[in-house]
Formats: sequence, C-alpha cells, structure tokens
Amino acid sequence: MTSREHHPTPSKDEIALLAPFEQLRLDRITLVNTAAQAREACAALRDHRAWGFDTESKPTFFKDQVSDGPHIVQLATLQHAWVFQLHEPDCRAQVAALLADGGHTKAGFGLGDDTRRIVAKLGVEPGGVLELNTVFRERGYRKDMGVKGAIAVLFNQRFIKSKKAATSNWANPRLTEAQLIYAANDAWGAMRVHHALGLG
Repeated sequence: MTSREHHPTPSKDEIALLAPFEQLRLDRITLVNTAAQAREACAALRDHRAWGFDTESKPTFFKDQVSDGPHIVQLATLQHAWVFQLHEPDCRAQVAALLADGGHTKAGFGLGDDTRRIVAKLGVEPGGVLELNTVFRERGYRKDMGVKGAIAVLFNQRFIKSKKAATSNWANPRLTEAQLIYAANDAWGAMRVHHALGLG
C-alpha cells in the first residue's frame, strides 16, 4: 500500500446503523482480586503470545483532581478475559510483573494514558505494548481509531459501550456485572481487532 492511499473511517451516525458486535459474556470473564486467583490467571495468560489490554480508573470530576488509577487492568485472549482489581498488594504485584513482561504483546487503543498511570501506580513500564491506532495509521486510516471505529471497519458491526459503566466507580471493591462486561469487552475487542489485522 502506498502512503497516498487513504481509507475513510465510518462516522458515529454510520456506526449507529450497524448490527451489534457480539459481546463476551460473564461465563468467559474472570474477576481476579486475590493472590491465588492472580497466579491462576497469569499462568493462563502466559500460554498466549498476545493479549488485548486496557485499564479503567475511577473518573475525576473536578479540575486539577488527580486520579489514583488504574483501579483495574483487563487482559484478554480470543477466548476469555480477566479483570484484575488492584487493591490487594500481592495481586497487584503479579499484575505488574505480567505487564512488565515484554515477551507478550499487549494490544489496545489509546494506551498512552494507561501506560503513564501504570508506571505511576505499579512502578513498572509495560513491555510489548502495541498501540492499534498506530497500525491503522500505517495502513492508511488518517482519523484516530478507537475500538468502535476499528470494529466497524473490520467487522462492519457496532461495538457496544455503556456510558453509564464507563463513568462508574472503578475503585469500588464490588464491581457490578455491567462493569465486568464493559471492562472485559474493551480488552477483548482489542484482541479481536489484533487478530483480524493479521498480527497473530
């Protein structure tokens, strides 16, 4: 492909008309918040070369308010997603080691902010991070691409995101089913895009 070739990104209105993209349901989502659960999740994830990756932080509502997020880290394979809560120190340490491992690709969208927050909170620089928006740019898409646009382009479907879940309290020790589905699907959507782009 030459650098002169450009591909249009579908508009919000165009995406709204598409059929919904399937969602990962609760039976394929594991909530991880203890050391033992983290060990099991990390072992399962290490069997895969690439993961969909995202984080969620409790929203800030005031100017100059600093978030102490991320409060959760989501990692997904094509089959399953794990939602790690970070309030338990040993669980947090295992997630940090997993993220620092450069031998596994962590694919997602808009990861600059996630990476900065992980460095600040977990004290590690995530390794093997792949910004999928960059891949789309290299392939001739000029507009910034998020998971919604990517799913529309690659699958001709509409990725469903709940605004209510997006702005919910991610620091809450008890996450709702809606939060789990939202968080897991952000990472899983990125993994589906990674796979559809032929990146492995």
